[in-house]
Amino acid sequence: MGANVSSIDTNCDDGLNYLPFKPKLDDIPEACVALLLSYLDPPEICKLSRINRVFHAASSADFIWEPKLPSNYNYILQQLLALKVDDALCKKDLFAKLSSPRSFDGGTKQVWIDKKNGGVCLAISSKGMAITGIDDRRYWNHIPTDESRFQTVAYLQQIWWLEVDGDLEFQFPEGTYSLFFRLQLGKATKRHKRRACSYEHVHGWDLKPVQFQLTTGDDCRVTSRCYLDNLGTWMQHHVGDFVVKDATVPTKMKYSLTQIDCTHTKDTRL
Repeated sequence: MGANVSSIDTNCDDGLNYLPFKPKLDDIPEACVALLLSYLDPPEICKLSRINRVFHAASSADFIWEPKLPSNYNYILQQLLALKVDDALCKKDLFAKLSSPRSFDGGTKQVWIDKKNGGVCLAISSKGMAITGIDDRRYWNHIPTDESRFQTVAYLQQIWWLEVDGDLEFQFPEGTYSLFFRLQLGKATKRHKRRACSYEHVHGWDLKPVQFQLTTGDDCRVTSRCYLDNLGTWMQHHVGDFVVKDATVPTKMKYSLTQIDCTHTKDTRL
């Protein structure tokens, strides 16, 4: 005959007294904690890892983080960013490394993964696009700003023929993706440490819509039009969506923004 005793109280008149077992979080097996954490989003996993040493150790299990990494993470790290990855690096550390934006293509593009769902995100600077008249200071200027992740934006002073073109070749994981142009009407400045925006030269955008276009190598072609009216506010203008069916083949895409009106000048920032 056997028995498990958690503690014994000898201060009782009638002899020994067996106290009930009170389990603690530290008593939960690490493997069970890891299995529980595998069903949560990365921010939730990181939050629970601070509970105690068992949760902290369990949160580093590779089987938790492997499904949360994009299928192309080796391509991003080794081919795109040319980073040397230690084979001993755990998947949690790989996720953390990829969740911070990293520049490539001469600093004109950035790539990172979403901290909540592991989705691949890309940002392209105005310097990574072909802009008609960009070298003519009568029309365009590159101005420094902390409102851009690239610390600079292209500022359009005035022009009749607005044309912005870009292209990208990237090995996306399978899924559906959206493309946006980030634009603002007006010129933002700081006065007494407070943000202000000048609309003095904003005109012409309400007379004719801007046309956005997206094409991919699998014959996907999307065109959309809209009038710009976001004075002093950065806005994401949806160009279109595209679907990636084969993650092993790089996706080739071209995108553009145009507004051609020889009767009225325009200004904006991108």
